[in-house]
Amino acid sequence: MSMKENYDFSQGKQGKFYDPNAVFQCSVYLEPDVNEFMTKLAQEKGVEVEILVNELLRNQIKTFDTIK
Repeated sequence: MSMKENYDFSQGKQGKFYDPNAVFQCSVYLEPDVNEFMTKLAQEKGVEVEILVNELLRNQIKTFDTIK
């Protein structure tokens, strides 16, 4: 399917889907070896991978705070 030469936006409504309270969610793609490790570790601990990754990153952030 190709794009049309022209589109008619005369009936469009500006800002129809704008939400000032929307929160951006950043997707992170792990390399296969890291994903495999994190998946196994999460299974061993009985938690979701997202929870495990977030906790590990929070702990890493704390170490950055002490380096000042």
